[in-house]
Amino acid sequence: MSKKRVLHLINGEFYSGAERVQDLLGLRLPELGYECGFACLKPGKFPDCRVSQSSPIYAIPMRSRFDLSPVKTVAQLIKQQGYQILHTHTPRAALIGRFAAARAGVPMVHHVHSPTRRDTESRMRNLLNTAIENLSLSRVSRLVAVSHSLQGYLRECGFADSRIGVVPNGVPVMRQACDWQAPTGEWVIGMVALFRPRKGLEVLLQAMALLRAAGQPVRLRAVGGFETPAYQQEILQLSRSLNLDGAIDWIGFTTDVPAEFAHMDAFVLPSLFGEGLPMVVLEAMASGVPVISTEVEGIPEVLGKNEAGIVVAPNDPQALAQGLQSLIAMGAEAAQLARAGFVRQRDHYSDLAMARGVARIYDEVLQ
Repeated sequence: MSKKRVLHLINGEFYSGAERVQDLLGLRLPELGYECGFACLKPGKFPDCRVSQSSPIYAIPMRSRFDLSPVKTVAQLIKQQGYQILHTHTPRAALIGRFAAARAGVPMVHHVHSPTRRDTESRMRNLLNTAIENLSLSRVSRLVAVSHSLQGYLRECGFADSRIGVVPNGVPVMRQACDWQAPTGEWVIGMVALFRPRKGLEVLLQAMALLRAAGQPVRLRAVGGFETPAYQQEILQLSRSLNLDGAIDWIGFTTDVPAEFAHMDAFVLPSLFGEGLPMVVLEAMASGVPVISTEVEGIPEVLGKNEAGIVVAPNDPQALAQGLQSLIAMGAEAAQLARAGFVRQRDHYSDLAMARGVARIYDEVLQ
C-alpha cells in the first residue's frame, strides 16, 4: 500500500525536546504507513541536527510573528506534494496552519508540547500566544496532548474531550540500562536542557551550593546551549557568586544526548513550569540513570510517586538539595530506582508507542 503523506509545520529554530519529538515521528511514522515532510517557519538547527534526513524539508520563513505570507506557500506545497494532513506544533505554526489547511482543503492536527499559558517567563507573551493559538485552533480536527496534565489544560481552554487525544512522548528503548553504580567520592549531577529561566538552573546551582557547604562533594555537568547570551551571563555570574566555577563543566549543545548520561551519576531537571512531558527525563530513564525532577505538570506522571525517580517541589533549592542528598544516601540502593525508571520508560514511553498513538489519530481524522 502507498503511504499517506503528512506535512509537519514547525518552527525549526532549535533542536530541543519538541524538535526531538518531531524528528522521531519523522523516523517512525513511515513504518506505520505515514510519510512525513517538514516545513520550517524559523529555520535554524532542526534541518541540520535531525536524524530523519530522508524526510523532505522546506524553509518557509516568517518575517514576524504575524506575517501571514507563508500561508499561500504552505497551501501550494500541500497540494503539489499530495500531503493529506497538516500537523502543526507551535502557536506560530497553528496560525499559518489554520489558513493553509483550509486553503488546501486538508484536515489539521495540532500537537501541544507545553501549556502555552505557562510557556515563557513573560505574562504578556504567554497571553498573546494563547490568544493566537486558541483562535487558530477553533476548527482544528484533533489536538494531541503529550500528557494527561496537558489534556486537563486543554479542557480549561474550552476544548472538548472528543477533540483531544493523549499521546505521551517517547524515546528509543535501550536494549539494556547502563551498569549504574554509586560513586565512592564526588557525585556528577547532570542536567540537559536548552537553558532558559523556566528550566530552573538557578535553583540547581543554589542546591549544589547548599550540598557543598554541608561537605557533600558534587559536580554539575551542564549539557546544552543558552537561549540568549544575556541569560548565559546571568548564570555565569550566579555560579561565581556561589563559588561554583570550579565545580561545573559546561558541555554545550550536542545532538548525542544519550551518550552524555554515561558521564552522570544522577540526572536533574529542576523545571519551574511549562513542561508537558520532558523528553530528556525519558532519555535519562532509558539510559538507566537515577532521575530527580520537580512536581511540574506532566513530570509526576512519568516518575510516579517516587517510584521511578525522585520528585521534589519546584523553585525550592532546599527541597532539591534534600532530594539529592536522599539519593546520595541510598548508595547502591539507588540502582533499584534507576532500574525502575528504565523499565517504566521501556514499557510505556517508547518512540514506537508515541508514533503508534499519533498514527491512530491520523487514521481517525482521515476516516
